[in-house]
Amino acid sequence: MQASAAIQAILAGHRVEQQGFKACMGVLKLADRYSLVRLESACARALSYTPSPSYKQISTVLKSGQDTLEEAATIEQPSPPSVSPHGFTHGSTYYGRKS
Repeated sequence: MQASAAIQAILAGHRVEQQGFKACMGVLKLADRYSLVRLESACARALSYTPSPSYKQISTVLKSGQDTLEEAATIEQPSPPSVSPHGFTHGSTYYGRKS
């Protein structure tokens, strides 16, 4: 489903629809090199970045493996550091006082 949305966005991004055929065929050929599941995941990731992804963006997501990192990113989200309301992040020991 996401790959078809990406292909429709590629075709809509050109003035003449035929100009986007080569990029669309390239996206479909990526399923041969990688898998259809990874292509769908990469298209979903690219569509989350921009409403009109390109072949290069989808290819880069697959080459760098960002399509497989989605599960790990949602599980391991670091907690934000605690910040005081006054903006001081160091205690009195940092500035030389001894309490």
